[in-house]
Amino acid sequence: MPHIALVTLVVRDYDEALAFYTGALGFELVEDTDRGDGSRWVVVRPVGTTSTGLLLARAKEESQLTSVGAQTGGRVGFFLHTEDFAGDHRRMRAAGVRFLEEPRHETYGTVAVFEDLYGNRWDLLQPA
Repeated sequence: MPHIALVTLVVRDYDEALAFYTGALGFELVEDTDRGDGSRWVVVRPVGTTSTGLLLARAKEESQLTSVGAQTGGRVGFFLHTEDFAGDHRRMRAAGVRFLEEPRHETYGTVAVFEDLYGNRWDLLQPA
């Protein structure tokens, strides 16, 4: 098993999630297929990545709606690596991405925590 192919992210609405991930984060849309039952198979991933993607899955019931934005209990649950921290940080801020802290330099690299449109926490990280 060479890699994880997809990670599901529960969202309120396909189109608002697509707008955020492809617009603000600059991900590419890999697939958007109508499944015929009111749901869609929507996959996005960072441009240039050929392995792991996010499956944007619309919440269908109240128990799923309550997990939107809290899928990791308030912890950073997603790690977005970059080779140009300063450029990506600047671009993301200009696109309205909410960073929870100023960039910091750690032994493992340069990092700043941000939230997606639902409040899930992410690290933007340029490894050392």
